[in-house]
Amino acid sequence: MAAALEIELEVDNEDYYSLLNVRREATQDELKASYRRMCMLYHPDKHRDPELKRQAEQLFTDVHQAYEVLSDPQSRAIYDIFGKKGLEVEGWEVVERKRTPAEIKEEYERLQKERDERRLQQRTNPKGTISVGIDATDLFDRYEEDFEDVPGGGFPHIEINRMHISQSIEAPLTTSDTAVLSGSLSTHNGNGGGNINLCVRRVTSARGWGEMEFGAGDIRGPLFGMKVFRNVTARCFVTAQWGLQFSSRGVRPNASTMMARHLDQNTMGYLQWRWGSQSAMTTSIVRDTKTSHFTLALQLGVPHSYLMMSYQYKFQDEDQTKVKGSIKTGFFGTVVEYGAERKISRHSVLAATVSIGVPQGVSLKIRLNRASQTYLFPIHLTDQILPSAVFYATVGPLAIYLAVQKLIIMPYVQAQKEQDLEKQKEDSASEIARRKQEAEAAVLLMQESVKRIIDAEESKMGLIILNAWYGKFVLDNSQKREKAEVIDVTIPLQCLVKDSKLVLTEASKAGLPGFYDPCVGEEKSLKLLYQFRGAMHQVLSGDTEPLRIPKQSHRINSET
Repeated sequence: MAAALEIELEVDNEDYYSLLNVRREATQDELKASYRRMCMLYHPDKHRDPELKRQAEQLFTDVHQAYEVLSDPQSRAIYDIFGKKGLEVEGWEVVERKRTPAEIKEEYERLQKERDERRLQQRTNPKGTISVGIDATDLFDRYEEDFEDVPGGGFPHIEINRMHISQSIEAPLTTSDTAVLSGSLSTHNGNGGGNINLCVRRVTSARGWGEMEFGAGDIRGPLFGMKVFRNVTARCFVTAQWGLQFSSRGVRPNASTMMARHLDQNTMGYLQWRWGSQSAMTTSIVRDTKTSHFTLALQLGVPHSYLMMSYQYKFQDEDQTKVKGSIKTGFFGTVVEYGAERKISRHSVLAATVSIGVPQGVSLKIRLNRASQTYLFPIHLTDQILPSAVFYATVGPLAIYLAVQKLIIMPYVQAQKEQDLEKQKEDSASEIARRKQEAEAAVLLMQESVKRIIDAEESKMGLIILNAWYGKFVLDNSQKREKAEVIDVTIPLQCLVKDSKLVLTEASKAGLPGFYDPCVGEEKSLKLLYQFRGAMHQVLSGDTEPLRIPKQSHRINSET
């Protein structure tokens, strides 16, 4: 079974709930009633024509399969969580029939964990950081008289004064042992060096792990260290670390320990102690919720002691926009920071932060995260606080981002979406053709039933579907030259009318008998014109919106 799980589970186009036209929360009685009604419509024995009989057998089989899955609690739980593909995974037969949906999900997650462990041997999980420090103080803080007689002196001098590159890869040795190899190179004002580290980590149990680190380089001498992690309770964990740094001045030992505890569901408390060249004790409280992130930290140490407070607000939009601000004050001075970050593509996040401090001055920090790679661009603008530097550091990145977003990113994303949509249509062309053929066959099978339903509804001035269209509708005032892509679904909907009522669930209507998707990947709607008690009614409903007719609000005025 675990091997079969290597295949990613996808949602199938055939929605069993939509095929039976029942709610996802439908009871066994509701399923049985809908199943019996569908069987009466599509039973093969009702047709003498060989072609119609063959088509009826296919639809009857589909309905029977949908009912078999949804009427069995175990199969229904698998279908609800993983879709039709989940039912095809080998090994579900070993799951006890009495298990609840939650237990079935837990079983799947266990099997998925086993799959991930096997994949561990092939993964390296590369991570990298590139930082480019830029000195742009000449833009705001310069002496004009120093450049009057220098060729090209009218242009500000901007230089890259530091760079840092680091990279790490993981090499799984066993399911519990992992080796991490990392290295870095740094340069500052023409001087630099590098180092390399090897870390071996072992997971000792579900509650803890330990690691050993070895390092060497020309920036610092040989290094040996150890670190352990342990869950003390379900709400508390402890880490401890110690090491030896060898240099020309001798051996420098260092040690640190940290204890963390869940104060409530969203709040963590940390207490950390460090001993070595920069000894300190730090306590902090971190509260992280769906809409905000708050941190309060106090450090007492040599040479730095400080108090820091930061707050981040998370907008609930698809771009995962966040705005943040912080203040930090201590023996080194005071620093105020504010900024924002936003997701600009599926795997990329862009962030900009303005830092204003005494005596640091004004800086702009730009960060781009692309998958597991991080690119940093700290730009030092002035050594003192100048209003012009603060203004341009705040407005400049925002104006550039909006311009790039409008002129480059949005057109590119739109073109990519259209390209993906065309590819999706090409890939699904044969499937859509098959679904269209099945829908047309279903409509033929419905003809006689629809005539009887219409006669019964007309006799009591009930619900008559005059016209119904499903697909993509184009407004008359649309700026684009778009083509409407709709199909006539009058007969399929009339066939679903019972006792002068039509009820459609919140599932996509493309799965209803006699329906198919005429415009893959695009927004679809259902438009109905119907008659009830001699009056005309009209309604436009979204693809996945539930619909119940007739309704007084759908009535068309006589003047209209």
